[in-house]
Amino acid sequence: MHTYLIRLMTIGLMLMGGSVASAQEDAAGLENEMEEWAMTESTSALDSLKAINDSIVESLNHQIQELKLQGIMMQEQLERTGKNAREDSLRQAERKARVDSLRNVTPGAPLVMDDDTLLVIYARKGGMLPEARMKAAKSKILEVGKRMTMFVDSIYVFDSEMSSDVMVGEEVIMSVTDLDALWMGVSRMELAETYREAISKKVKQLHDTYGLRKKLQSMGWVALIIAVQVFLVWFIVWLFRRWKFSITRKLLRSIKSVSIKNYPLLDTHRLGVSIIFLLNLIRLLVILLVLFVGITFMFSFFPETKTVTYKVFSFIWNPLSDIFEAIVGYLPNLFKIIIIIICFHYLLKMIRYFANEIASGRLKINGFYADWAMPTHTLLRVLLYSFMLVMIWPLLPNSDSEIFQGVSVFIGVVVSLGSTSVVGNVMSGLVMTYMRPFRIGDFIRFGDTEGEVIEKSMLVTRIRTRKNDIVTIPNSNMMSSQTSNYTFSAQRYGIIVHTKVTIGYDEPHQKIEELLIQAAEKTDGIKHHPKPFVRITALDDFYVEYEINGLTERAKTLSSVYSALHQQMLDTLHGAGVEIMSPHIEARRDDLPLQIPKKE
Repeated sequence: MHTYLIRLMTIGLMLMGGSVASAQEDAAGLENEMEEWAMTESTSALDSLKAINDSIVESLNHQIQELKLQGIMMQEQLERTGKNAREDSLRQAERKARVDSLRNVTPGAPLVMDDDTLLVIYARKGGMLPEARMKAAKSKILEVGKRMTMFVDSIYVFDSEMSSDVMVGEEVIMSVTDLDALWMGVSRMELAETYREAISKKVKQLHDTYGLRKKLQSMGWVALIIAVQVFLVWFIVWLFRRWKFSITRKLLRSIKSVSIKNYPLLDTHRLGVSIIFLLNLIRLLVILLVLFVGITFMFSFFPETKTVTYKVFSFIWNPLSDIFEAIVGYLPNLFKIIIIIICFHYLLKMIRYFANEIASGRLKINGFYADWAMPTHTLLRVLLYSFMLVMIWPLLPNSDSEIFQGVSVFIGVVVSLGSTSVVGNVMSGLVMTYMRPFRIGDFIRFGDTEGEVIEKSMLVTRIRTRKNDIVTIPNSNMMSSQTSNYTFSAQRYGIIVHTKVTIGYDEPHQKIEELLIQAAEKTDGIKHHPKPFVRITALDDFYVEYEINGLTERAKTLSSVYSALHQQMLDTLHGAGVEIMSPHIEARRDDLPLQIPKKE
């Protein structure tokens, strides 16, 4: 029995060792031996042993099946492990080739600080994108570099199974993974060391700029600048206070009073007050300049406010720089404008010279009257100035900008709408100038207005009446109504003075005509040659209407001639006993005396 058990154990160990076939053979031999042994034992013992044998065999069969299954699983695991190893190596080679091909076309996420690229990464770390990794690393580098300490903690690399961490103290600045190393084509530790050196250098630079030592140095410079500013302000105030009156006296002795047409614009007192005011203004500007420069320099010593310094300086420097560049760039056009203005200036002077010569009568041109000279000069001057403006306009700064063009159009529309009547008067004045209906000094009649022309401009004409009233008439009105020029008629043909008188039918017309001619010849201002003449203009119900006509050349004293003629008519007719039948007389002649004034 013991031998049987020992052999069973041997079979089990053989099965555990993997010799399944040998174990089965031993089991079969053991079964034969048991059968033989069973034949020699008693029947009862044989039955019990057989039952035990059946249970043991069944248990051994189960164990054999389990060992077979474990063997199959171990074989599959070995095959899978070998396959995975081969696949991993192939996958690694494939990944490396892919990384090599992508490295040239993938930009990566750079870590840029102060326009300096410290490093570039291409791979994720877990769920973090490369950009997020670089942002976190940059924030940590700035935090470490700007700490208010005298010295910076050393930066080192901590290598672990999953990553190599660049650290300062107990803080991680950034982590380097195997995929990062694969992208860069080096080992993970080598890449981490390279990153450590770059980060250490940048942290040292930041600490040298933002550290406690730098802050103390900047405060020392600020204290020095404040002391210098206080001294400069005191010195400027002292200097101006000492030399202000001395400079004022010297300037007053060298500068004469300024006057415009006998008006003292700046006398000695006003000039002195102006000089003192200017000196005080200069002092204030110098002090403000010193304070501005000093305060700006104080801000420049601190990195946090250095950008403010540059920005404040740019507020002054950029406009000045832009103005200087604009002036330098505009110089060619400016020279062109100056040449155009000089040419037109001398051209206008030449036209002015000829206009004066023609107006004075020294230069005569057939068909061109002397009174046309100055209006023509004015017209040519306007045209030339307009042409000059057209030539200069494209050369003006920003003349092609939409704002400039819009403002120009707006001004043109406003001038056009607001100057309609002005343009009408100007055009009427030009037409009258060349039509020459009258000249200055002529005696004219316009509507109910009679008088001498004392002014004729492009817009209005002014007339002085016999009562010395000055009447201003727009030129457009002068063109729209009839105008009589007595002076021109008197000089060229003479003016016929005429007046009417009514005489009764009882007087012979020959007598009346003779008396009226005598009265005209006695009138001062009426010419005897040609001789005055009489016209009978009407035969009314109660009287005959006679008209006496006489020629005179006195246009300006025409009213005086009429008055004198009327006086002579009264004296002559009444002296001859002739009754003037105006107004009508309705009465009998039997009792009514003649309507003739009695002689005193």
